[in-house]
Order: sequence, then structure tokens, then C-alpha cells
Amino acid sequence: MTHHSISNKRISITINSFGAELVSLKYDCVELLWQSDKKIWPRYAPVLFPVVGKLKENLFRYNNTEYRLGQHGFARDMEFALIRKTENLLEFELTASEETLKFYPFHFSLRISYELENQRVKVSYRVFNPDKSDLFFSIGAHPGFKCLNLMDSYLEFDKKAELVCEKLSAGLLSGETYKLKLEDGRLQLSTQLFNNDALVFKNKQVEKVRLCSSKSNTKITLGCKDWPYFGIWAKKDSDHFVCLEPWFGIADSVNVGGEINKKEGILCVKPYSFWENSFSLEIKP
Repeated sequence: MTHHSISNKRISITINSFGAELVSLKYDCVELLWQSDKKIWPRYAPVLFPVVGKLKENLFRYNNTEYRLGQHGFARDMEFALIRKTENLLEFELTASEETLKFYPFHFSLRISYELENQRVKVSYRVFNPDKSDLFFSIGAHPGFKCLNLMDSYLEFDKKAELVCEKLSAGLLSGETYKLKLEDGRLQLSTQLFNNDALVFKNKQVEKVRLCSSKSNTKITLGCKDWPYFGIWAKKDSDHFVCLEPWFGIADSVNVGGEINKKEGILCVKPYSFWENSFSLEIKP
């Protein structure tokens, strides 16, 4: 477990090799990222791999064998190797091992890079399949951002009057939806908003969102064009942070679960091929 940092004139970031997790994001020396608190939420910005969300009964099947896997997978709790460092970039890698093959029967290489581009941080994911069998996985981000108070914070969406939100039941998709009304593209945050868990959106409804505060001029814009799923979450009864989560993948349904190759939102990489995508965090005063 080692911390690695890079910076430019305005932004500095620090990544923990354990989980390849962003643990600090500062703009003009002011910390914007939620800082882990075991009493509230003990993480910062975990990487979700090889599943996003919860599996029904915490298991999946592949080739007639059952495997148990916890919520959001295992990458966030494993040591990554730093494979490249430049003035503006950090890149980490996690590969399959005897340990991971016990609960995830796929060979893989997961590379995560963090790159500074002026007032923007670009986060890139690359998954390579070094095996002769198909590789099935989901991947997502879960960064938490500090809020002085949720009631003083709001989200801005581009040209949206409303969003269709998926209802969750014990962390699984219930199959029901409801409409989340926006005021001129704005959603006011509050602790009550998350009484029934995260807000979950399908169908590329959220490809850009800005976190704003009435107490600060600083805005954080998360851009995730073509990412099919998105989550917004805050710890119930806590008003100190909010998580903005772009996903390639989603939790199981209460009615459907099992075969990983048939899971909703699952990605497949063919033998000796790779998948890659990225999202960005842009900060403006």
C-alpha cells in the first residue's frame, strides 16, 4: 500500500496503490474529495470490478459452477502495481491470480490511469483478456465528494426536466421505476433523497453532471459520455458527502440472477482483445 501523487498549477491528486483508489483531489490546495471516515463511510473513490452493485444472493454461475462475490467486486480491496508514472499521469495494473480465480474464473488485466489535463482529471479503464475464453465483467467508479451540507448542494444536469429512476429493494433492482423531477435541470440534494438507497439511472440518461454548492463557487463536472448506467448515493442520515457514479454494469434484479454471461449490462471481451473507456472530472471556480 503506497500513495502516489502528481500535480499541476491548480490540481493535485493522490492515488493509493491499494485498490488504485483516488484518495485526494485538491484544487488550489482545497480538498474536494470525501476523506474516509470509518464511522460514516470508510472509502474515498473505490473502483467497482468485476461487478457493479449487488449480485442476487451474492453469487453468479459460469460453466455450471457457482461463485460467491460480494457487492461491487474485489478490485477495490486488492493491491495494484504502479506500472507508469510521468509528470501528469499515473497508471496501475491488477491481474488475475490464484486467489482471484477462486471466486472469479477469468484471466484478466485491469489497467487504471489518472491523467491531469489542465483543470481536468481523466480516469481511464482498460481491460485485457489474455485467455482463449471470453471474459465477462462490469466496471464502474464510485467517487465521493465533500459537501459542507447536502442542503447547500445541488446537481445540475444538461437539458433535463426529469429523470427516470430505478427502485431498489435490498440493493437489487425491483423492476419498478419513478420519475425524479428537476427544476431547470437542477436537483436539490438532501439526506431524505437517499432514504431508499441510491438513485439509479439506465439508458445513458446521465452523461454529464455538475456538483455545485450555494456556499462555494467551485463546481465539479463529471463527464461520462456513452456510459449506460449512473448512480448517485449518499450515506443515509449523513449530509457530508455525495457519490457520483458512472457505470458499465448494474445490480441484479430481485427476479433475475445467475448466469454471468446473461447478466444485464455485462461486458464481454473476446480472447486476446481489450475494452477501454474513460470519464473525466473537471473543476471550475
